[in-house]
Amino acid sequence: MPLQITIDPSGPEAPYEQLRAQIAEQARDGDLPTGHKLPTVRGLAGELGLAANTVAKAYRALEADGVIETRGRNGTFIAAAGEAADREAAEAAQTYARRARRLGLDRAAALDAVETALRAAYE
Repeated sequence: MPLQITIDPSGPEAPYEQLRAQIAEQARDGDLPTGHKLPTVRGLAGELGLAANTVAKAYRALEADGVIETRGRNGTFIAAAGEAADREAAEAAQTYARRARRLGLDRAAALDAVETALRAAYE
């Protein structure tokens, strides 16, 4: 299954972010199943006409997000992203809830702050 990536050099987002977002979306949608081997950094950079550092930056962000995993010389693979993402989101939510309580926010104010942040992030 080939990777389906389109980079718009004149787009509003940096090329590494476009690459990161498209791989993450394809992994989330199941188009890139768990265990799918990704091209090497240099290989993908050559295919897309990007600098190797651009692809490496996207891969580092994806690995930090738990979407991909690097297995040394064996390569880079799609990880079980749903589990990692769910776990990280739960940890972030717990951290936020404790902080909101320390700040003295009631439940409604804490939820309102989250809704406002989510609206901004998804626009």
